[in-house]
Amino acid sequence: MAINILDKIKGHPHLVEGTAYSILFAIGLCHLLNDMVQSVVPAVYPLLKDKFGFTFAQIGIITFVYQMTSSIFQPFVGQYADRHPQPYFMTLGMGFMILGLLMLAYASDFPLILLAVAVIGCGSSVFHPEASRVAQLASGGKKSLAQSIFQVGGNGGSSAGPLLAAMLVIPYGQHAIGWFVVAALIATVLLARIGSWYSLLLSEVRTSHRKIVSGVSNLPEKTVSMAMGILILMIFSKYFFNACMTSYFTFYLIEKFDVSIQTSQVCLFAYLAAFAIGTLAGGFLGDRYGRKYVILFSILGAAPFTLIMPYLNLTWTIVTSVITGLIIASAFSAIVVYATDLKPDKVGMVSGIFFGLMFGLGGIGSAFFGWLADLTSIEFIFKVSTWLPLMGIIALFLPDIRPARS
Repeated sequence: MAINILDKIKGHPHLVEGTAYSILFAIGLCHLLNDMVQSVVPAVYPLLKDKFGFTFAQIGIITFVYQMTSSIFQPFVGQYADRHPQPYFMTLGMGFMILGLLMLAYASDFPLILLAVAVIGCGSSVFHPEASRVAQLASGGKKSLAQSIFQVGGNGGSSAGPLLAAMLVIPYGQHAIGWFVVAALIATVLLARIGSWYSLLLSEVRTSHRKIVSGVSNLPEKTVSMAMGILILMIFSKYFFNACMTSYFTFYLIEKFDVSIQTSQVCLFAYLAAFAIGTLAGGFLGDRYGRKYVILFSILGAAPFTLIMPYLNLTWTIVTSVITGLIIASAFSAIVVYATDLKPDKVGMVSGIFFGLMFGLGGIGSAFFGWLADLTSIEFIFKVSTWLPLMGIIALFLPDIRPARS
């Protein structure tokens, strides 16, 4: 017999009826700490390159190993957790992070550095699928909002990591990477508390010999497969564009407008800050108006602003980049929740697939645009990337799945 999670926790003295905001903010903070630690890896590339004399090809191999281990294993971890929920899997993932950080802080050659970033990547693969499931279980039905809170934490961590690396690691050297273990230890303590909440939830459900469900999809399998394919194309469009912005927007501003490095970094921060705000806003809108329409608006709605951006002066380029960040960021939470609504019995696997795609496509997109920039120019790849949001028009073909009203 299946039971909706909201019905089961109602009235229980240790579980919150409705949206468990304390759990949501805790898992969001853990996501911030996790992604902050992750973002240290690419931030220390210049240090590692200078210290060990690595070529750009070797840096590329490090990135490939790191991106693959942090993305390719996520669906498999999620699929296993769907069948055998593991409340403390997230704590195990953070343990991998701690081990990987210590290895990277003291690695003395290229193979050891590859092993260290692979361990860090595996920690990310273990963390994300179950953490995303916890966010949905704590949502109280506000699944888009819950996913947005979770995702904003990750965005904040990705932004803070390079800044902290610049302050702590670059001045003091490779061993200072180990200081980030403190952040991972804080996350471990929080995840142990969250795991206790999750374990209590599972024990209550098991005691009643019932099964947690998040809803039921009555769509034909062919329709579900088509919708999943569209969502994957949306992820491709969003994260290839975002890869160009995050990796090359500063170079574009420097080359076209002759701004300083510091000014270009401030402009990039403005885009990233807007991206974080847009992620949270997308959660509210998805629960209220339906995830399909948020996905459509988020990707296709950004197109008019991206398409005119290469032809504007500096001020309006920054303004349109901020507007673009606000709009396009709202898509990811809606996409993940929409996908889990399509396959409500496979929340972990689906979350793993889409988080894996987010990491993988971001890395591939950055490498692709870097290769293309070497062949052409920074201004050319920027113009090419601004056409990607037009792919959002295919979201019109998504079936209309409206959020349940409470």
